[in-house]
Amino acid sequence: MILTLTIILGILVVIFGYTTFNLLRKNENAEDIIFSLDEVITKIEENIINSEKRLKEIDAKGSFKSDDEIGWFFDEVKKIQNGLNQFKRNQ
Repeated sequence: MILTLTIILGILVVIFGYTTFNLLRKNENAEDIIFSLDEVITKIEENIINSEKRLKEIDAKGSFKSDDEIGWFFDEVKKIQNGLNQFKRNQ
């Protein structure tokens, strides 16, 4: 009876040890992915900030308002930048 319980407990310890190690390994892989995605998001945020600054510099001159085709394209770029700014603020 005691031998049977010892064997069963030994098997359970091995199973729980394996599952714990497996979950730890999966968790570390998920953390690595999260850290790499965080770096990508940070770089994208920096690009959004830089493009917003540059777009404001270009827009301050007002040189694109006079040409219809370029003015239309510039307005579309500003709309895209506004959408990116809203996305950045929501995070």
